[in-house]
Amino acid sequence: PVLDTEDTWVSVEGPVSIVELALEQKRIHYPLVEHQFVLCTVLYAIMRLSLKGVKPLSLFDSKGRNAFFKDLTSIQLLPSGDMDPNALSIRQQFLLKVVSAAVQMLCSSQKDREVSEEDYFPFEKGKNWPTLAADLAQYLQISEDLVRRHYVCELYSYGMDHLGEE
Repeated sequence: PVLDTEDTWVSVEGPVSIVELALEQKRIHYPLVEHQFVLCTVLYAIMRLSLKGVKPLSLFDSKGRNAFFKDLTSIQLLPSGDMDPNALSIRQQFLLKVVSAAVQMLCSSQKDREVSEEDYFPFEKGKNWPTLAADLAQYLQISEDLVRRHYVCELYSYGMDHLGEE
């Protein structure tokens, strides 16, 4: 962008303005940022839902793993649409674990009526883990319907039929 400045401001001495500093920055490669976001979401889900035995980097192929250690301004080769069936299976199992753990946690908090959901997750007001898993399914190339069906099945299996019907 072209910044028009008045002549009196050109002769002023001092530090460079924040606008000029921002314009000098390299542009980030947005798909690489999205890729990092997926990893952060996966790590947060593992931590928050106490998932055991999940290796987060196994959810990504070699190109995806290499992209994590590159500068965000560099244009990297990200995973293509063709994925190894084993990697897709691992991703699917992970998302189903997230949904199962979320329903189990919801069911246990429903049994403990004294403890509200806000007390359980004070910083996550309104966080809906099954919806987050369905959103994550888009990035991980897994069918959202599969995740949603598993969510409904889990609700029914824990006796929360009224939520399963919704």
